[in-house]
Amino acid sequence: MNFDPAQVTKLLRNRRSIFTKQFSGERVKDAFIQEMLENANWAPTYKKTEPWRFKVFCDEGLKKLGEMQAEIYKKANGKKADDSTLKKLINKPQECSHVIAIGMKRDKSITKIEEICAVAAAVQNMHLTATALGVGCYWSTGGITYLEEAKPYFDLGKKDLLLGFLYVGMPDLKKWPESKRKSIESKVTWVRE
Repeated sequence: MNFDPAQVTKLLRNRRSIFTKQFSGERVKDAFIQEMLENANWAPTYKKTEPWRFKVFCDEGLKKLGEMQAEIYKKANGKKADDSTLKKLINKPQECSHVIAIGMKRDKSITKIEEICAVAAAVQNMHLTATALGVGCYWSTGGITYLEEAKPYFDLGKKDLLLGFLYVGMPDLKKWPESKRKSIESKVTWVRE
């Protein structure tokens, strides 16, 4: 193995959430999405259960996703359904090039948290790949994510989880966003003896 550690560090430290208002409207190449998904598939997974499940929406599928989310939200909330939330659920996908629904298929022999962690690692692999390709994205757990009524739409069973959506688009930025982190020293304890 011969990797440039400086390049890996640069990639990791430049991963950013790029939101739909920062998208240009340009379509992301399907080949880029495919590479993101393939790299997701190489995430660490306890007992190799590979619990991640992805459903990719693009083109007219984005409109279908918005309508489906509105239908699920109305079904779950009945008369309490809020019109502004409905509008957002319908329109948000259409601000993107692609939206990737993130699911977790539960293997009952593995603790739930192990499977959630594996899916999160898969999403991180997608996000890092997107960054390397100059593609913007962010992971959202809002909207219909935690509604039981949503699971069947994403081929998920009762014990499975919908863990959100990765919103993907080409960024319209003059400069890639910068960020800061607090010092790692305040978050680490070394035990030497």
